[in-house]
Amino acid sequence: MADRNSNQQRSRRPNSITSTFLRKLQSHAPNSNNVVGLLTFVISGSVLLLLTGLTVTAVVLGLIFFAPLIIFSSPIWVPLGTILFVVIAGFLSVCGSVVAVVVGLSWLYRYFKGLQPPGSDRVDYARDRIYNTANHVKDYAREYGGYLQSRVKDAAPGA
Repeated sequence: MADRNSNQQRSRRPNSITSTFLRKLQSHAPNSNNVVGLLTFVISGSVLLLLTGLTVTAVVLGLIFFAPLIIFSSPIWVPLGTILFVVIAGFLSVCGSVVAVVVGLSWLYRYFKGLQPPGSDRVDYARDRIYNTANHVKDYAREYGGYLQSRVKDAAPGA
């Protein structure tokens, strides 16, 4: 009898360990959305890796085959490339300057028309600050201007 109970306990233990393990495994198992996402990631990554390899191979083979042509015609390509670079850079900088001027003039037009463009409050604040500082300096000069002139007369009585 005792033998039978111990056999049942032995057979239950692995079963309970196995079921706990299976429950833990099942709780950590990915759901179908995760599996589909992982497969999509792996497939798209593989395709992109393949395309990258083909591109690098084509570029290297192109350089190998066209290197003599590039070397022999470089006296033409280097000055032509330099001239094109300077012309394009100049054109883009002129276009950028024109755009900046047009935007600035547009902002000024809207500001003086009273349409309150973005940042006009800061300009008004700075203008008021400058005006108040100038008035303060003028008042200070009036107040202490006579004091300084009298000090100069004391230092040089004949002046």
